[in-house]
Amino acid sequence: MQGHTGLEAGTEKPSRTLAAVFCLSGFCVASRLPSSPFFCFCFCLCFSAEWLPGFSLLTAADGMVSRLTWYICQDKGSQKELLNLTQQDYVNRIEELNQSLKDAWASDQKVKALKIVIQCSKLLSDTSVIQFYPSKFVLITDILDTFGKLVYERIFSMCVDNRSVLPDHFSPENVNDTAKETCLNWFFKIASIRELIPRFYVEASILKCNKFLSKTGISECLPRLTCMVRGIGDPLVSVYARAYLCRVGMEVAPHLKESLNKNFFDFLLTFKQIHGDTVQNQLVLQGVELPSYLPLYSPAMDWVFQCVSYHAPEALLTEMMERCKKLGNNALLLNSVMSAFRAEFIAARSMDFIGMIKECDESGFPKHLLFRSLGLNLALADPPESDRLQILNEAWKVITKLKNPQDYINCAEVWVEYTCKHFTKREVNTILADVIKHMTPDRAFEDSYPQLQSIIKKVIAHFHDFSVLFSVEKFLPFLDMFQKESVRVEVCKCIMEVFIKHQQEPTKDPVILNALLHVCKTMHDSVNALTLEDEKRMLAYLINGFIKMVSFGRDFEQQLSFYVEARSMFCNLEPVLVQLIHSVNRLAMETRKVMKGNHSRKTAAFVRACVAYCFITIPSLAGIFTRLNLYLHSGQVALANQCLSQADAFFKAAISLVPEVPKMINIDGKMRPSESFLLEFLCNFFSTLLIVPDHPEHGVLFLVRELLNVIQDYTWEENSDEKIRIYTCVLHLLSAMSQETYLYHVDKVDSNDSLYGGDSKFLAENNKLCETVMAQILEHLKTLAKDEALKRQSSLGLSFFNSILAHGDLRNNRLNQLSVNLWHLAQRHGCVDTRTMVKTLEYIKKQSKQPDMGHLTELALRLPLQTRT
Repeated sequence: MQGHTGLEAGTEKPSRTLAAVFCLSGFCVASRLPSSPFFCFCFCLCFSAEWLPGFSLLTAADGMVSRLTWYICQDKGSQKELLNLTQQDYVNRIEELNQSLKDAWASDQKVKALKIVIQCSKLLSDTSVIQFYPSKFVLITDILDTFGKLVYERIFSMCVDNRSVLPDHFSPENVNDTAKETCLNWFFKIASIRELIPRFYVEASILKCNKFLSKTGISECLPRLTCMVRGIGDPLVSVYARAYLCRVGMEVAPHLKESLNKNFFDFLLTFKQIHGDTVQNQLVLQGVELPSYLPLYSPAMDWVFQCVSYHAPEALLTEMMERCKKLGNNALLLNSVMSAFRAEFIAARSMDFIGMIKECDESGFPKHLLFRSLGLNLALADPPESDRLQILNEAWKVITKLKNPQDYINCAEVWVEYTCKHFTKREVNTILADVIKHMTPDRAFEDSYPQLQSIIKKVIAHFHDFSVLFSVEKFLPFLDMFQKESVRVEVCKCIMEVFIKHQQEPTKDPVILNALLHVCKTMHDSVNALTLEDEKRMLAYLINGFIKMVSFGRDFEQQLSFYVEARSMFCNLEPVLVQLIHSVNRLAMETRKVMKGNHSRKTAAFVRACVAYCFITIPSLAGIFTRLNLYLHSGQVALANQCLSQADAFFKAAISLVPEVPKMINIDGKMRPSESFLLEFLCNFFSTLLIVPDHPEHGVLFLVRELLNVIQDYTWEENSDEKIRIYTCVLHLLSAMSQETYLYHVDKVDSNDSLYGGDSKFLAENNKLCETVMAQILEHLKTLAKDEALKRQSSLGLSFFNSILAHGDLRNNRLNQLSVNLWHLAQRHGCVDTRTMVKTLEYIKKQSKQPDMGHLTELALRLPLQTRT
C-alpha cells in the first residue's frame, strides 16, 4: 500500500488497521481500531528546540505499511512578533489567526490550519505577561473551538452520502470506514505533537470526534487528558487547562462526572503550588503583587467548581467543602466555592461560611470579596431566619471598615438587596446613610454610578409602597449623589417605571407627590433640542402615568391646582400637555356628574376655570390636528356644562385653524397627505354643530356659514374629491337641522330645534345653504367630464344620489329630477358597478312600500338599469 502525507486532504487514504502508541513527554497516547491487531511503537523523540522539517513513522500490520509524515515548523518570527505587541494589537493578531484558520480550512489547507492551532496553543504556555493570561486564554480557546468544530463537521460530512444520512444520536457502527480512518488520522497527527500543552489543547478541542471511533472513546480519553494536566508545572496554566477540559467535557459528555470530579480533586492536591517559591519568584520578576495575581485564578477555578457542582448531590458538595477546609480555608478556594455552589447550599450554612471567612488569611485575597460572594448567594436564597440579623451584622462590620470607596461600594451594592429582602425600612435607611457617608468625601460617588444605580433599583424593587419608600429618611439624599445628568435621568426613569407598575390606587399623599414631582421635573428638564423623539415619548409616558395616578377625590379645586402646577413644570413635552388638557376636561365632567347637571354658582365658576385652562393651553401645542381635536373636545365639554359662550370660542378657534392645515403632515416619521385627516375631523365637527345653539348676535347658522367659507377658501389638491365629500356631509347636517326635533341633544342645552321651533325663516336660510352647497357639488361633477376622470364622476354621482335618497325630500320635483339625472350620470360611461346599481334600485322599491313613501314608486320607474355591451 502506498504511503500518504498530510491530513485527509492528502491524495491517499491511511491504513484502516493502523495502531500506534506515541510515548511523548512522558505520556502514552493510545489509538486503535477494534478490527485490527494492536501494535505498539514507542519512540523516544529527542528533538531540538525547533521542529524538524518533517519526520516519518512507519508501521507494519498484517503486511500493510502506512506512513505518517508531519509537516509543521515552528515560526519563531511569528512568536517573537506576538510577544512584542501591545494588548490591543495582540487581540487583533489573534483574531487574524482565527480568520486565517477558517480561510486555510476553506481552501483545503488542513496542514496549515493545524499549524495555526498549534502555534496558538503554544502561546498558552507563556506567562511572561501574567495579568493578560485570562484574556489570552479566552481568545485562543475560541480558535481551538473553531478548529474542533471544523474537524467534527468535516468528518460528519464524510458519513453522509446520497443513500444515507447520519442520525443525530449515531453510534460508531453508523460511521463508514473512510470517516473512521480520517478521524483516526487526526488523532495520530495530534499525538505526534512534541510539546505537552499544545498536544493537550488540540486533542481536547476535538474530543467530540471520539464518537466516530468508539462508544467508550470519550470516557477513556477524559481521564487520560486529566492526567496529562498533571505534567503542567505552572499552577496558573494548569488551572486554565483544567477549566478548558471541564468545559469541553461538560459539552460533549455531561454524564461523565467522575472525570470532572477527578480533575477537581487533582487541582486541590496541587493548589499549594500557588504559594511556592517558583511562583513567588516569577511575581517578583514581573513586579506583580499577590493581591493582583490571585484573582487571575478565579475565572478558571469558578468554572471548574461549577462544572463539578452542577447537579451534584449534597454529599459531594459537603465532601468538596471539607477538602477545602483541610487546605486551611484558603480565601481563593472559599471564594470559588461560594461562586460555584448552589445558592441554597451556601445560604443554609451561612454562619459556617462566615466562620471560615473569619479564619481565612487575608493576605492576597481580601475578606470583603468573600463577603461579597456570600452576599450574592444570600440574594438568591434565604438563610435560616434566626441567623439573618447576625449575618448582616457580621458582614457589615467588615464592609463599613473599608477605606477604598470602590471596594466598599462593590460590597455594599450586594448586601443592600439582602437587607431589603429581610428587614424593615429602618435597616435600609441605616445602610443608605452609611453608603452616603463613604461615597460623599472627595466626590467618590462620581466613579461608582453603576453600583449606586444598582442600589436604587434593588431598593425600589422591594419597596412598592412609595409612602414607605419616601419615608426612608436617606432615600432622597441618596438620589442627590447622582449629579451626572444622564445617570440622574436614568435613575428617575427607573423610579417612575416601578411607580406606574406597582401603584394600584390613586394617591394624594403630599410626600409622594412632592418627591415624584421632583423626579418628573428632573426627567423633563433633561429634554433639549438634541433629544430623540423616542426618548421624549418615553419620558412623556412616565410623567403621564404619574399624572393619571394623582387624585384628590372630591377636592376638585386642589386637583385643578395640581394640574396648573404640572403645566408649568412640564411645558416642553407636548404629550404631557395633551394629557393635562384631557384630565382637566374629565375633571369638569366629574363636577357635572356630581352636580347632576345643575351647577351652583361655585361649581359653574369652577367649570369655567377648567374651560379657561384648556383654552389657554391648547395654542401652545405644535401638532395641528392635536389642536383641532382638543378644541373640538373641549368645546363639547364646555357645551355639556352649559358654558355656551366658551363653547363658541372653542369652535371658532377650531374653524380659524382649518386654513393652517398643511398639505402634508408627519405621521410616525413619514409624510402623508392631510386631507383624509381633515375630512375625519370635519365630519366629527359637523356632528357637534347640530346641537350647538345659534348666538343671538351672530345670525342663523353662523358657525356653519363660517366653516363653509373656510372650506371654500381652502386650497385642495388638484385631483382631490375630499372637498365634495365634505360638502356632502354638510348636506347631511343641514338635512338634520331642518327636522322638527333633532336626533340628539345635550342635557339642559336648548338646540336650534327648540330655539326656532320650525320657524319658516330658519328653514328658508337652511334651504339656501343647501342650494349653495349642491351647486358647488354639481359644478365639481361637471369638471370631471374628462376621460381620465369619468370613473370619479360616476362614483361621486352615485354617492350624491344616495345622499339625496337618504336625506332629501324626493316629493320635491326639482330634487326628484336631480336624483334621476345623477342616476343616469353614474351609469353613463359604464364605470359604476352594476350589482351596486341593482341593489340600490331594489332598496328604493322596497322603501316605496312603506307608509308615506309612495312617491318612490314613480321614482323607481324612472331609474333604468343600463347593461354593458
